[in-house]
Amino acid sequence: MNLYEIDQEIMNCVDMETGEIIDSVRLDELQMDRDTKIENIACWIKNLKADAEALKAEKDALAGRQKAAENKMESLKKYLSGYLAGQKFQTPKVAISFRKVSSVNVTDMSILPKEFLRYADPTPDKTMIKNAIKAGNNISGAEIVEGQSITIK
Repeated sequence: MNLYEIDQEIMNCVDMETGEIIDSVRLDELQMDRDTKIENIACWIKNLKADAEALKAEKDALAGRQKAAENKMESLKKYLSGYLAGQKFQTPKVAISFRKVSSVNVTDMSILPKEFLRYADPTPDKTMIKNAIKAGNNISGAEIVEGQSITIK
């Protein structure tokens, strides 16, 4: 029986016109059932809360481990990039190659033309800036920076 049904049965044990208890034994049983049901639901809520907290802690721990692994990977990629200086390297287990990449570096956002800003909180539209610079336009406050990206397979 759910709480709604228990409450309905409790109401049936009381005469609605006089307020007199019709079946006190049944009323006591229903009251105990009601208390037990409420207690069980409350305990279930406590268990779910504990599960949610444990899952969040595990998620945070895994996120920390993920971030550490990503940072270590980037550090090792920079180390190899510096050591190989753009030279290809290949063995039966790995192949390292480099490709030329270019990205936009915003040097001064305050002098950047408004058409290159987006969103309410101004954020440079780097794709638009890059395309404009490549088309031969001089964009104040931005430049294209050439670099290399390492690929390890």
